Amino acid sequence: MNAFETPTVVVDWPAAIRNIAEASQACAARGVALRPHVKTHKNGRLAREQVRHGAVGVTVAKVAEAEYFVDEGMADVFVAYPTIGSQKARRLADLAHRARLIAGVESLTGIAGLDAAAGRAGATLDVRIEIETGLNRTGVAPADAVSLADAIGQSQHLHLEGVFTFRSTDFLSAAGRSADELGHEEGEMIVAAAELLRERGHAVTSVSAGSTPTYVSAAGVEGVTEVRPGTYVFHDAMTLDEGTCSVEDIALRVVASVVSTPRAGVAVIDAGSKTLGGDVGQTRLGSTGYGIVGDGLGTVVALNEEHGIVSLNPGCSVHVGDELTIVPMHVCTVVNLCDVVELGHGERLTIGARGLRT
Repeated sequence: MNAFETPTVVVDWPAAIRNIAEASQACAARGVALRPHVKTHKNGRLAREQVRHGAVGVTVAKVAEAEYFVDEGMADVFVAYPTIGSQKARRLADLAHRARLIAGVESLTGIAGLDAAAGRAGATLDVRIEIETGLNRTGVAPADAVSLADAIGQSQHLHLEGVFTFRSTDFLSAAGRSADELGHEEGEMIVAAAELLRERGHAVTSVSAGSTPTYVSAAGVEGVTEVRPGTYVFHDAMTLDEGTCSVEDIALRVVASVVSTPRAGVAVIDAGSKTLGGDVGQTRLGSTGYGIVGDGLGTVVALNEEHGIVSLNPGCSVHVGDELTIVPMHVCTVVNLCDVVELGHGERLTIGARGLRT
């Protein structure tokens, strides 16, 4: 029996540190900077470990996350998300007096807002243009990036520092292709975008790409200068299905109790969507469910807010009161639902940046 009540989230600290070290070594071997996306763990202590092991800085999605991690001692922070709105732009510009800040941009509106805010704050902001490479969310086509670079060049308080992209492996045309192939292609696409801007007279220093499944292959492309994996610190069922990690690399699990066994082959646990999040596996991999139950017992196939439905594998059975360990499908959303995670032996890790959405 565990020494804490369920449901709870437990981190294997030695495994997390091992994952941090291995990623740093992989990037160093390829001569590429590592700037991990800290939305996965949302914790200052782990960010400091990543920097101690060689990361050049951190990546965040929101200004509020940037504020938290600067408070936690981070001196170099990339906000890899469009900063839209005068209040957010003001906060980001003010933060530039306390740390090196890089802002992601992908619209003329965003560029104008950041330029105005930086002017009022008496700051100069480095910016990177986001390039769309297949995921079909934010970002612009390389040809459209030229006009954005022109606008940055004409601004008073912004400096074009580089380009970046995020694609990973779960998008429509990725079916049947390996993570290595997709990462290499992603690297080639972002390098080509950088070269186009250079041909049009714009200096581009940083060329940033990569996710946990793709960062090693992207880092192997000549011209890529930086990669930004995030999930690697803990890994999850997605990266396990992808073949990016082994079971021994999984550094976070959910512990839940069986509260009902309504029929043969089915168990109900006390971890629902408020614990396990709601992300399912990658369609390209044929992944199903919301988590893998340890010891080969089964899969979490459905969620209500406080109920998780487990489909047990043939020949497996559990009893009410049994505690099960679950590898969540997507670890980032699980962590964001936690105030603390357990490290064992009475030690806890506070998730200081949880819920920071602005």
